[in-house]
This record gives sequence, structure tokens and C-alpha cells, in this order.
Amino acid sequence: MTLNQGFFRALAISLLTVQCSFSIAQGAQDTTDQTLDDLLQNIDTLSAEVLQLIIESDGGVLEESRIQMHIKRPNGFYWETLDPFPELVVTDGATLWNYQPDLEQVVLEDWDSSRSELAAKLLSGDTEGLHEDYAVSSGNDDDDQSDVFDLTPIASDSVYEVIKIIFIRSELQSIRVSNKNGQRTVWEFQQLQRNPSLDENLFSFDIPDGIEVIDNTSGV
Repeated sequence: MTLNQGFFRALAISLLTVQCSFSIAQGAQDTTDQTLDDLLQNIDTLSAEVLQLIIESDGGVLEESRIQMHIKRPNGFYWETLDPFPELVVTDGATLWNYQPDLEQVVLEDWDSSRSELAAKLLSGDTEGLHEDYAVSSGNDDDDQSDVFDLTPIASDSVYEVIKIIFIRSELQSIRVSNKNGQRTVWEFQQLQRNPSLDENLFSFDIPDGIEVIDNTSGV
């Protein structure tokens, strides 16, 4: 697995934290945080086609990937890379399966939501935790139909320069992560469906015959 693929996989897995935190956080919140939270509430399920771009500091596209994403609150997460490197990350909130068909193997792990925090601070309504690590500002594009949120890390040693979340007509449109080294990662959410009917079986994985199984679960 290349560095970029590993980085992509880590952020893909971290999106699992989204579906368990769409409710409004308790405690004091400023107006910007509340607005971001309002845009993310009332979601039980979410489906989208995702275009991921990894962009170098000179503007060149280092990698382009197409992904199918499904989320079902509170535990279901499905992230399937269709192109260029087929891979599936799926979990029911207890076991995580990482299926790599090109390698003819599947890796099983215990799921621990505490190990992945980035997406929770990007997308969740838990703005009480968000403002501890990020300064959040908001604005609108010229057409006044979009809401743009800039998350600037408070810690000076953060690898991120700014994280931008964009909604169009109150629907999530993109997340753009700019690193201090100039590289950017962009997720464009297309054909987004809010609260579609999703079967529970979608969030478990039936291991095909002849596939190597690497079981890293605790067995508990």
C-alpha cells in the first residue's frame, strides 16, 4: 500500500464517526457552530457517490478515486473504492472488514471509534469538541446558495492548514483538506441521498471462498 493509499484509507475509516454524532451537542455553542450542527442533524442514513482528488502543491492531480459511500446511524459504514484501486472498508460498528480484491485478502479488525477523530470534528454535530481544536468561521459564495465553513487548527503543530466544508442548498457538497506542505485532499459528494432505506446486511461482509483472511480481532 502506497503512502497516499494508506492516508486515504485512514480518512475513509475515520468517516465512520459521522453517523453516531448528528444530534446537537450539549453545552454552549457559538452561532457558527450551531449553524454547522443544524446542517448535519436529522440524518439517519446517507448515501453518496464520492469523487476523491489528491492534489499536489503545484496543482497537479496526483490521484483521482471514485467511491460509493453509505452510512447508517448509529453503527453502519460502507466505503467502496471503485476506481482506480478496488477496495472495500465496511463495518457494523463492532467488526471492521477491509477487503482488497486485487490482493485476494480481507483483514478483520475490532472497531474502535476513538482511534479516528478527524471526520468527527469535520462533520458531526459535536461542535463542543470541534471548537476545542479548530477555529470555525463561515460565509457564503457569490450565489448565496452555499454555506462555507473554514476550520483552522488551533495547534501550531497540526499538519493541516485549513479544512473547508461546503454545503449547497443545505446539502453537503464537498470537504477540502489543505495540508501545510501544500498538498490538498478533496471529497466531492455527488448523487447524495439523505435518509434512503438501507439494509442492515449492507454493513457486514460475507467473505468469498478462496480469499485469504487476516484476523486481527480480539475474539471477544
